[in-house]
Parts: sequence; C-alpha cells; structure tokens
Amino acid sequence: MELKKLLETRYSVYEHSVHKLQGATFALVRGSKGRRLFLSEPLSGFSGEALAEGGLLCPLTVENAFALEHVFSWLSPQRILEEEASFGFGDRLGLATPGHIRALSSAAVFPILVQQSVRENARTDRTFEEVLAQGIFGAFQEGYEAGFGADADHLKRIGDALHAADLGYTLFTCDPGDYVVAAERLSLQEAQRQFALLPEADDFRREYLGRTFEIDGIGSLAFSEEELIRAAVKYGNAVDFADKLYHALTVRLPQGFDYEVSVDETETPTTPLEHLFVAHELRRRGVDFVSLAPRFVGAMEKGVDWRGDLEAFRRELRAHAAIARAVGSYRLSLHSGSDKFTLYPFLAKETRGLWHVKTAGTSYLIALEVAAHRAPVLFREIAQFSMEQFAKDRASYHISADPSLIPSLEGLSDDELPKIIEEHNGRQVLHVAFGSVLRSHLGNKLRLVLDKWEEEHYEGLAQHLGRHLDGLEVRNGG
Repeated sequence: MELKKLLETRYSVYEHSVHKLQGATFALVRGSKGRRLFLSEPLSGFSGEALAEGGLLCPLTVENAFALEHVFSWLSPQRILEEEASFGFGDRLGLATPGHIRALSSAAVFPILVQQSVRENARTDRTFEEVLAQGIFGAFQEGYEAGFGADADHLKRIGDALHAADLGYTLFTCDPGDYVVAAERLSLQEAQRQFALLPEADDFRREYLGRTFEIDGIGSLAFSEEELIRAAVKYGNAVDFADKLYHALTVRLPQGFDYEVSVDETETPTTPLEHLFVAHELRRRGVDFVSLAPRFVGAMEKGVDWRGDLEAFRRELRAHAAIARAVGSYRLSLHSGSDKFTLYPFLAKETRGLWHVKTAGTSYLIALEVAAHRAPVLFREIAQFSMEQFAKDRASYHISADPSLIPSLEGLSDDELPKIIEEHNGRQVLHVAFGSVLRSHLGNKLRLVLDKWEEEHYEGLAQHLGRHLDGLEVRNGG
C-alpha cells in the first residue's frame, strides 16, 4: 500500500514482485510505457530515471537484469536437481515467463525457464543476454524463488557455448547433427570405407565386437560387425564433437554444469543399439551428461501431436529408457516436445519419471491465439504473411504442413479465426514463421496486443502448458 501510494495513479504494481532488502524496496511496475523496475532508492549497478516522488525507475535492460540477479540470488539460474524430471519452457517473444511459472503450480518438476537456441536467436534478432534477462524479470515479476535453469539450446559451435557459460547459463545442449551420417543408406562397402577412415576404428572394434551388454528389462545387446560399422559411421564424428564441446566447457566452468547431447534432428530414428553406442562412447570419454535426446520413431513434428505406430514407439521408448538406466541414469529428452499429449503418459512411465521435455513454439501459438481473439485484423495479417514465408521458413524443421489445405482467411469470420491455430497445417505454418513475423512490423504490433491483454496471455500459457505437465503426471501429485 505504501508503494502504491508513493507511485499514485501513474503506475500499477506487480504485487508478487515487491521485495525489501536492507531497507530498499524493489518491485516491477507498469505505466504508460510498459513495465519498469522500481527501486525505492538509487543503488549501485542500476540505471534509470529518478522520480520526483522518490526512487528510481529502471528500464528492463540486460544490465539492470544482471544487477537485480546480483541482489537476489534466487534469480540466478541453477543446475537441475538429480533424479528429478525437468521441463523446458522456450519463449520466443520474451514475454511468456510469468505464464510459464503459473503453469508450474503444484508441479513436481524442475523448470528451465530460460531456453533458447542459437538458431532461434538468429531468427528473432535476440541474444543469449536478452533471453536470460527477460527470464530474470519474468521470475521476479511472479516472485518465483523455487529455482530455475537456463538452457543454451542446440549448440553447434564451441564459441557460442562458452559465451553462454560466461553469462551464467547452466544447461548446455550439444547439437552434433551436422556430423551425423545417414549410414543406414550406405552400401556396406561404402560404410566399411568410411569406418576405416575413423581415427578410433580400431578402438571401436576392441571395445564393442565380441562383447555383450546386459540391459535390465530388455536382455542382452551385442553388435555384429556390420551394426558396429554403421553405428560408428553414423555417430562417431558426432560423439567427437560432443566430447570437444563438453571438455571446453569443463575448462570454463570447473564448478560444474548440466550437459545434454541431442541427436534428434536427423532423418532416421536412433535405434536402441545406436543409442547404446552413443551413450557408452560419451561415458567412456568422460562426458558427464544429464540427458540425451534420441531421434524417436514416428512423426515428431513441431507444435502438433505425435503420429505413428504407438506400440512401436512404446517398445522403442522402453528400450531407450532401459539403456539410459544401465549406462548412467540420465534423462531421456523429448525435443519438439510441444503438444505431444499422446506420448506424455508413456514417457513418464517408461523412464520412471526421469525425463526432460522441451517446448517453445507452442507458447508462441498461445500468443497468436490472443491476437486471434482480441485483434483479428492483425491475426489475419500474421496468418497471410506466415503462409507467404512458409517455403523459406520451413528450412531446418521436420514438418508435413501443406499451406494449400489451410482454410481460406476470406471465408472465415473473426470468431472462426482460432480454427487456423487448432488445425494441423495452419498450426505448423504459423509455428515455423515466428522469426519472419517477429522481425517484421507485425512483431511489434503483436507485442502491443499481448501487452494490452497481458493477463489473458499469461492464463492461456498457464492452462496450455499446464496440460503438458498434467499429461506428464507431475502436477497435483499425479
């Protein structure tokens, strides 16, 4: 009440953000120019505008976020707790964290509230600094003190990983996909030729041929010579890169960090035997990884539910989970995890609760739902622009959308516009165009709509991401 009285009618206060420390009051407030950080007195490290009423009004800059993190240690990203499931909340707009936190209500899961890939940063003109700062302000706005992680996602260059490490990121997702070879498509003669070129070829023969791996729950696994050759050709160079990236990080972060290896963005599924090869090689080289993302069977596409033979998926998942337990109790990571409601119960059961799920695009689609309801003219512009950009923006994504099957915008009333977001083809087209939209003039218009309908945006996120956590059986004692 004292704070509200001080700021009078020009600013509203986010009540959960109000904190006092050593005589100073901190809070996020909202005025005609959007959100600001209020300090009751000037403090070192913070920059802003002095108020006639007293105190300092600071813009939500990277520098002010890091200064705030320095004051409140619970705003610093943390490592994932051992033997706990974890969930990644990607945020392509930098506005979703409060809604993500609300989705966590009563959830027994460790949240990664800051998660962005280098590719996504490039498509949205954001930096690792900005993504982390926006997550910090979002956590402060909600007064969230339970701890969260920060994931520098899909890293393909060591320099990017070290930069994120210097900023305080705690989870580093290595994406060695550029080094994966579709060995199953090679003739045996060509696979043998490429295998002979691998520096570790003799080591692989000694380590794997003639050896049986006992995996509790699925029995014995052993490599034939051809199976070893193809697995090593497919993943050998990828393992080398993951090894180099990991050990570069150990030098920069000797106090420790969380490391994930992702081989999900490949054309062909990762077989259980290939999974065993990758995981065993990483462990043999001293790579302490907390999660591994294989390429699962079926259609694991962006923003839509999984499609395929469910029994085949369950069988493969059971084998992958058994290998993860046998090799080193790491999490199985489900990438493109948004809206995979069919799979969540199986993932929770077969991994015995030791999983990691990544989402991102589904939060952007929630933002578009707000626009469809509250700014239909803008939504029509975004939808049309997304369809025009689809041929370019679909690059690097595994999707099956056909824009020609999307209902005509002219034939839909304003009340019917959300149907485009609900329908498979429209959902994917809108999903992959996020970068083009957010870099255009439409991006600022969308942000203004979300700013005006802030609470509706947060509640939409809380409900939709909450459904994900319900399906994974980690809310309300599930």
